[in-house]
Amino acid sequence: MSQPITLIATAAMGLESIVRDEVKQLGYKDSKTENGRIIYQSDLSGIARSNLWLRTADRVKLLMDQFKAYSFEELFEQTKDLPWEEWISKDGFIHVVGKSHKSKLYSVPDCQSIVKKAIVNRLQDAHQLTTRLEETGPRYKVEVSILKDEVTLSLDTSGSGLHKRGYRVGQGEAPLKETLAAALIKLTNWTPHDPFVDPFTGSGTIPIEAALIGQNIAPGFNREFSAEEWESIPSVIWDQALEEAEDLANYDQPLDIIGSDISHQAVEIAQNNALEAGLADLITWKQMQVKDFVPHAEKGYLIGNPPYGERLGDQETVEQIYRDLGSIMSQFPKWSVYIMTAYNNFESYYGQKATKKRKLFNGFIRTDYYQYFGIK
Repeated sequence: MSQPITLIATAAMGLESIVRDEVKQLGYKDSKTENGRIIYQSDLSGIARSNLWLRTADRVKLLMDQFKAYSFEELFEQTKDLPWEEWISKDGFIHVVGKSHKSKLYSVPDCQSIVKKAIVNRLQDAHQLTTRLEETGPRYKVEVSILKDEVTLSLDTSGSGLHKRGYRVGQGEAPLKETLAAALIKLTNWTPHDPFVDPFTGSGTIPIEAALIGQNIAPGFNREFSAEEWESIPSVIWDQALEEAEDLANYDQPLDIIGSDISHQAVEIAQNNALEAGLADLITWKQMQVKDFVPHAEKGYLIGNPPYGERLGDQETVEQIYRDLGSIMSQFPKWSVYIMTAYNNFESYYGQKATKKRKLFNGFIRTDYYQYFGIK
């Protein structure tokens, strides 16, 4: 096995710097930030630790190589030159996905087919096989990505996206991705000692992610990853990573977290999700309209993803929600308020200009993250 290895943590647009900071906090200092991804060096344990701990990354990939290719022949030969047998078992099921942009090799199905053929040939040679590969074993998802004739070949180590923490047993109409919810919290100065409120809790994602952060619980602790099945990564690597996560969790950390929503059904879903996450006793849930919300402490943090008023009939309701919230929070200047919305005139209805604004994407919806810093 060649050491060290190079990993890619993929990130949603606008979250690269947060993912980069998380990678550094894991101890991987040698990193490079690009659009939508952080590339960094690690050892084998980095595959397990990155998947377990990265709260805001979409997935973790093993970088096999990057090279220029202007013809299918070049793509085939350079793919075949790589040590696939070090990672893929001879009975491995190989699934190739691809994308191509501004490149001579623009036919994605052809590129996928050639990469698969090159890997199969390499494995047949390495294992001295004259027959077809069985492909009955662990699944290996290979990605061929071509941008301006530069090919990036990687192996997906995560399986399901990292936003799938394993606790969501129910969800509302427009659920917020867990990775984005964690990012909204990471973009604040909240600490586990501060009161925390989400008055638009929906299925509870923001308060649940806050509780995981507050007790330093690894977000991937209750799920599985595709690389766990790989023979190339000894099970002791995963055991050690899980042991480390267990040791670093601070289950005794008291938390003051409240999630509320106008919908009784949403609150019920949120409670069930928190129960599944093992956090039932850490979060208080309330059915409540925003206009009835009163902060329960002199200072704290309010983080929310309110309705955006995308349907015409909803606009007046949404504007009133923003007015109510602004009116309430103006009486509590020591509270820091963070609101993500796609509604253009949010500040005018809230009644105050944000201290800071950051562009974020909620799925394909462009939003602004309005940040109001409380008085110290």
